[in-house]
Amino acid sequence: MTQALAWRLATEADTPALHTLMDAAISGPLAAFLSPEQVQASRLIMGVDSQLIADRTYFLVEIDGRPAGCGGWSHRITSYGGDHTPGREPAALTPGVNAARVRAMYTHPDFVRRGVGRLVLDLCEAAARAAGFDRVELVATKGGEPLYRACGYQDIEAFTDARGGAPVPLIRMGKRLDRS
Repeated sequence: MTQALAWRLATEADTPALHTLMDAAISGPLAAFLSPEQVQASRLIMGVDSQLIADRTYFLVEIDGRPAGCGGWSHRITSYGGDHTPGREPAALTPGVNAARVRAMYTHPDFVRRGVGRLVLDLCEAAARAAGFDRVELVATKGGEPLYRACGYQDIEAFTDARGGAPVPLIRMGKRLDRS
């Protein structure tokens, strides 16, 4: 039996559940692509960004009342990372000039391959389009890269982030948004 995906905007009260979901995603699906040192480093460079929640641009997907996935979009310069990640830039982006950012997408290991990631991506793209953006960019982990490619994202730049102690491979990807 297929369980229905329910979604809503995350609130500050969801923060503990988001931390738990993200930790499970990093320890589970992402760990299949990284060394134990890179998994630990990922915890230091990724995580909950309370600015997305405050901006009301962060979605929580639930299945039977359980957090199944999350992710959001941003009209701010910061490309990735959580509250604790250095180098965050909260300045606003300009629709039509800059690309909106898809941020902090995670799926709980119990709910992979059930359309959670696609739903979050669709919600983010629709909201960014409604805000006047004509393209989006994101920073993908090795675990998320196949989903983004399947959804039409193209490579912009591969890089590593070693701020967490071990080099974590990442790739900046982008997509034009249809005006439909």
